[in-house]
Amino acid sequence: MLIDRCLAGQTEAFGLLVQRYQHRLYGTLVHVVGSRELARDIAQDAFLLAFEKLASFRGTSAFYSWLFRIALNAASSAHRKSPRAKQSLDALRERTGEEPTDNRASAAPEHGLEVSDRQRLVRNALAELPEEFRTALVLKELEQLKYEEIAEILNIPVGTVRSRIHRGREELRAKLLPVLKSEQ
Repeated sequence: MLIDRCLAGQTEAFGLLVQRYQHRLYGTLVHVVGSRELARDIAQDAFLLAFEKLASFRGTSAFYSWLFRIALNAASSAHRKSPRAKQSLDALRERTGEEPTDNRASAAPEHGLEVSDRQRLVRNALAELPEEFRTALVLKELEQLKYEEIAEILNIPVGTVRSRIHRGREELRAKLLPVLKSEQ
């Protein structure tokens, strides 16, 4: 196990853990915090803290769950230290990166634009959700974690996870329904 190797003094084993989880952690953090730069900083801080605290990893959960919990704590600390003013959705989209596109050669150009527009709408609506709902939804829908894993990461009861996901879906639906109806 890489963790055991790292604890035994083989620090290159931790580099393998970073390689294994860095893209997944960064991608999830972008959705949670809404900023590529902030997600990059938080991911880096999380890996540094994980390295420092690796001896406290009990192995009762997946390493990624433990690492993501550290990242959420780092995100929370960063938010407390530097609360940002609310920004427009266009500014948020600019900070989070490029619009996803449909790269299939068989797709018609207008299909790719429709997909891109809908993805942008969903991303913007997701960004408007309260953080507690957004985080739970990202972990469930994008990371495809089980309710129990989400509860462990967020340090809340499973019932609260279910409630936050349900309420997050309802709020997301309420934000998207008028927009999608107007497109028809």
